[in-house]
Amino acid sequence: MKSPFLTLCVLSFLSLGIAASTGPTVKRKAWITIGDGALRQVKAAAPDIVVIDSRQFGVAGAAEKVHAVVMDESRIGAVTAAIHQRMGQCGGFMYHASEAEARAALARRAAAPPARVYEIKHRDLVEPILASMDEQHIEATIVGLSGFANRYYRSRLGVDASNWLLSAWRGLATGRDDISVAQVVHPAYPQPSVTLTIAGTDLADEKVVVGAHLDSILSFGMSETARAPGADDDASGVASMTEALRAIIGSGYRPRRTIYVVAYAAEEAGLRGSQEIARSFRQAGEKVAGVLQLDMTNYKGAPNDIYLITDYTNGPQNAFLAQLAGAYLPSLKVGYDRCGYGCSDHASWDAQGYPASMPFESSMARDNPYIHTGKDTLAHSGSQTAHALKFARLAAAYMVELSAQ
Repeated sequence: MKSPFLTLCVLSFLSLGIAASTGPTVKRKAWITIGDGALRQVKAAAPDIVVIDSRQFGVAGAAEKVHAVVMDESRIGAVTAAIHQRMGQCGGFMYHASEAEARAALARRAAAPPARVYEIKHRDLVEPILASMDEQHIEATIVGLSGFANRYYRSRLGVDASNWLLSAWRGLATGRDDISVAQVVHPAYPQPSVTLTIAGTDLADEKVVVGAHLDSILSFGMSETARAPGADDDASGVASMTEALRAIIGSGYRPRRTIYVVAYAAEEAGLRGSQEIARSFRQAGEKVAGVLQLDMTNYKGAPNDIYLITDYTNGPQNAFLAQLAGAYLPSLKVGYDRCGYGCSDHASWDAQGYPASMPFESSMARDNPYIHTGKDTLAHSGSQTAHALKFARLAAAYMVELSAQ
């Protein structure tokens, strides 16, 4: 995710790459969409950046200007670093494979998602599941994923981390013929996304999507062996999601709607994995009841326990999450914040017109200062996973209530 969590401290290293090239440097164009504030900050780092189109977005009662730009791909690392240094965040842009794709991104969400009635009426199912969840399983997943030197989307270790999670999720699915676990191969880079699907019963053609990102990154340079443990960003989100899965599957629950859980590749490279998956859902005409993103869940830097992001998300679904917290986690304090354009994978689904939400671990101004460094370890989140457990329980309540309606 990003420095103050805007998730993308991204693409840094499309520019720097992982393997040094032995041949002459070939200039390649890169197309990104970027928020106006971020663009102003990066022009010095990428003086050749050219705006090819712009659009004013109305989000969360405010307006934000977003630009489609073309630039030398080798500058992207410098752009990432500039946003990190000057805005205290990583992110604020999304990577696109072509000019046409970048221009299309500005035509975001022509129509709002259809209205949905949200209800809380399955306490008999949800409460035993929440009671069965614990910190130890979350810690084991964070330790396992952050044990890789890095999970960079272009590295061999990034692939190894994907395979590790695939094996772990297959273990959860043992004995359930309604559960499938797979990898999504992305042609442009080696790291696959990982998915677990619990098939629905009578409403199987409609999906409840929950995601977190698998990859990790350093803000100022990557190599095959660079130390980017990413314990909070975003092993914590994957761990919260995995614990919700473990408890739901262990309860024997069979959803009416299909539950689709995904650990995205290449979030730190411009939301690339989630963009591909969300776009494939839209192209296939998939029905999605809702999307939940868990990007950083284990660092409590601000007074409230959970902050709901209000821009590039769905207002009614955000209200539903607040209601879920009040019903099932009444001791928690819920706050609200904004994160700007393209700050995490929920933005990929929002851009395709699906209702998306992201609960975050802290306010933007007080998020984890160690992300995108070698110090993003469990120790620097207080050597605890109690905070991540709150998000795991919220995610489990969301999955069950929405898939059972």
